[in-house]
Amino acid sequence: MISNFRGAFSDPVFIDCAGFDFWGTMAMSVAPDEGTASLSSDIFYDILRRLDGPTLASAACACVAFCSISKEEKLWENVCSSMWPSTNREDVKNLITSIGGFRKFYADCFPLIVNKEVIECQWNDYPEYPEEWTEAEYYGDLDEFESIAPSDFVSIVDIRYKDKAICSKVLWGIPNANGFNGWFYSCPFRIDLLTYAARDDDSEGEVLLSVSDGLPPIFSMEKERKDGKLWRDLRDGLRLSWIVVNKKIKQAANLASWSPLGGQRHWPTDKDFVIRFGSVLSAKDILPCQVVECILIMKFRVIRTEGEGVHTTLKLTELSMQLEDMEGAHVNGRNSLLILKEALSCCRSKNYSEVLEACHLYSKVQSELKEEKMRNESRIDRLCIISGIAAFLTLWYYIL
Repeated sequence: MISNFRGAFSDPVFIDCAGFDFWGTMAMSVAPDEGTASLSSDIFYDILRRLDGPTLASAACACVAFCSISKEEKLWENVCSSMWPSTNREDVKNLITSIGGFRKFYADCFPLIVNKEVIECQWNDYPEYPEEWTEAEYYGDLDEFESIAPSDFVSIVDIRYKDKAICSKVLWGIPNANGFNGWFYSCPFRIDLLTYAARDDDSEGEVLLSVSDGLPPIFSMEKERKDGKLWRDLRDGLRLSWIVVNKKIKQAANLASWSPLGGQRHWPTDKDFVIRFGSVLSAKDILPCQVVECILIMKFRVIRTEGEGVHTTLKLTELSMQLEDMEGAHVNGRNSLLILKEALSCCRSKNYSEVLEACHLYSKVQSELKEEKMRNESRIDRLCIISGIAAFLTLWYYIL
């Protein structure tokens, strides 16, 4: 399934010639007479229900019969449950049905968010937050914001390791969004998924990875620090899907990058591994920087190494989401809700290299802006020092 997922990203329309020829041949084998039409439909339905999403989409383009069969919701329900085990839950099934069905859900959430609005620019061109802005100007359209309720958002999260589902969680609403005095709206936005108990979450509890799941055996952390075998295996094997659904506007999008964008070994302790996923979201008409980064952090800790009677075991200790602007500042809750709403209708792509290119471009521009800011601050510091020395010498000149 994972290989098919990654492979489909190489083709922006889900179709490859070889697959089309195969399904075209299969379509021609359907008997044209009415006596066998029903039998043929049953046979081909049984075949199509065993396919993954990209292959099913390819088959639907082969002929009218396949196209008709491929519209069956049950087929796409099977595809979604295979791709995202969280969708097997009854409450999630009801949610997906209410927003348009499994076929629409797959079409919305399989392609990943791609943002091409990241423009390389100098720090001097980077718009600041004017101090004279009114509250209405800073927060944008207040009427639009009032139409967004934190309770309308649902997070559907699935983690895979080497094609095996290891964690599935569903979070209804945004925790603590209606806290005391509305602090959520002005404080940095952050969701710590493992901290909050999801409603009727059967998968609640510890998430562990061990040798039986495909981890390489580690006999000591000293050896791991030298060769990095466990780190490479973890980074290459993990896949994350974090789907956000808005029940009111009936839209959904996958905010994760599927495979890791980066990470840190042995941080903050020698037994911790931090892996970063994410996407670049549009903040046009919301924030001056126009784009922000949705950062999804996954942290594993080594709780056991290979020894007598025990095997290497990792524990998932953190799974969180936060939004940061170009300066690396956390976006507050109020603006985050607006950005998340816009993300549900933004541009997406099945071309995975295009998605990665947008994320790397954002990181590049962000680094350049930080370097330019540091250079400007350094120039100002030197100017202040020179001015101070000049003032001191001038004072002594008049005194003497």
